[in-house]
Amino acid sequence: MTGRLGYAIRTRAPRISLLAYMIAFFIFLLGPIAIVVAISFTTTEYVVFPPKGFSWRWYERFFDYEPFIDSFIVSVELAVATAVVGGLMGVPAALAVTRGKVPFANSIMTFLLSPLSMPLIVVGFALLFYLSALGLGVSFTSLLIAHTVISVPYIIRTVAGVYRGISPDYEETAAVLGANRLQIFWHVTLPMIKPGIFAGMLFAMLISIDNLPISFFFGSADTNTLPVVMLSYLEHQFDPSVAAASSIQLLVAVIGLFIVERIYGLDAMAPAT
Repeated sequence: MTGRLGYAIRTRAPRISLLAYMIAFFIFLLGPIAIVVAISFTTTEYVVFPPKGFSWRWYERFFDYEPFIDSFIVSVELAVATAVVGGLMGVPAALAVTRGKVPFANSIMTFLLSPLSMPLIVVGFALLFYLSALGLGVSFTSLLIAHTVISVPYIIRTVAGVYRGISPDYEETAAVLGANRLQIFWHVTLPMIKPGIFAGMLFAMLISIDNLPISFFFGSADTNTLPVVMLSYLEHQFDPSVAAASSIQLLVAVIGLFIVERIYGLDAMAPAT
């Protein structure tokens, strides 16, 4: 009996340990988010956990405070524009470097992905001086260029990853049947790389909405994004309205994922095999 019990413990121990590790891992990831959301509903004038009572007052504060609303609109407009511009630039680059006859393709790919390995503070500082020298200064255009620079690598990586998993036989067959390059791209390549485009543009939007270091350098009365306004707000007062603003940012990301799931399906975003 004792031997059977010991054998059962030994055989189940790895599975139980893995389950405990997964639970602890998800608590570590989701715990801070859950705490912020919970604090946003507190009735107190200060941040406290566990929250006391339940109230929508801090969400009302978010919508009553004009800088929050203005910066939120700027953030959404900027995120959409960044995804579109990044897609127009990143998709052709990914296709050319992945399968096109481009000299030093690996070196070019490394260069295109280099913003991922650089501190965003350094990127923002350099772009501020460069775009100011070009006469753009602190403007929405400069902010869009800066966000595109840090978002394009995500689009290139996802599109290139999907495109590498697609056999070139499809495109070669279309060429043999008489299709030109534009027809091959539109009717063959584009439908198959849509998962990568969707995923990359979604990443670009999320990176843009949450970005602070880059946005901070280009902040002005007309170009402040929500993270910049939240930081400025925290410098003067510390109340749960910031938690409400964070929860709304989280809600926007969740809604974006839900829309993609309903329209396209997250399972379809996996690279083709």
